[in-house]
Amino acid sequence: MTLSTPEDLLLYLYKESSPELTAAISTALNEDWTLREKLQVMQSSVDELDKVIVAPRMEIILKVLKYARETAVESVQHP
Repeated sequence: MTLSTPEDLLLYLYKESSPELTAAISTALNEDWTLREKLQVMQSSVDELDKVIVAPRMEIILKVLKYARETAVESVQHP
């Protein structure tokens, strides 16, 4: 397989490629070191994305807590 698109490699990486495409890429990986390099770069990028932890900024958390306190006080004072 001389022409592999990045999309093909991503499908292969996530095990979502067709059996034919999987076989073709596997064969190509055994024969083409540049393709192996591309796949390794993609794999390391995916690994880094898996490590990303998304969390709200502390400022936002404090604003939510302040709002909760204010609304809790209002609801207790005004039945």
